[in-house]
Amino acid sequence: MTAVIARPRPAWFLFGGLAAIVLGLDQLTKAWIVANVAPGQVVDVVGSWVRLIFSRNDGALFGLFGSSATLFAIGSLAVLVLIVWYHARSSRSLLLSIALGLLLGGALGNLIDRLRLGYVVDFVDMGIGTLRFFTFNVGDSAISTAILLLLILALRPTPKPAVVDA
Repeated sequence: MTAVIARPRPAWFLFGGLAAIVLGLDQLTKAWIVANVAPGQVVDVVGSWVRLIFSRNDGALFGLFGSSATLFAIGSLAVLVLIVWYHARSSRSLLLSIALGLLLGGALGNLIDRLRLGYVVDFVDMGIGTLRFFTFNVGDSAISTAILLLLILALRPTPKPAVVDA
């Protein structure tokens, strides 16, 4: 008899559904900001700790590497393909499907901005006084959460696959 390793299929519905939800929330919140907050205008949400400010990011995540929107749009397309490819090749893991769905949705939201506007709309500003974190959006939050989940997956021990006698 030959042993066959059972490899469960990835959770496509969870992966795609989560990506669609993140993409929808990202684009809706950006559209609301653009329609209701002038560029540079500050709107306090929780005192000065959390505030809204419409900013245009032509760089990467959190405004790093500015003035590179076209380069990041091209890079984003490659990343999107890699995310879907990796999900297709991975075994069924709820946490991995969640992480990759968040990553896909966030990357798609920011890519749409880069292609449509030439920059990414960022609007969440957090900090105390003049000590502020980078301004970000829903897509950036999803990407950051996905990276944390992927780190957790990389650091935790992996269970051995089930062996089925054929």
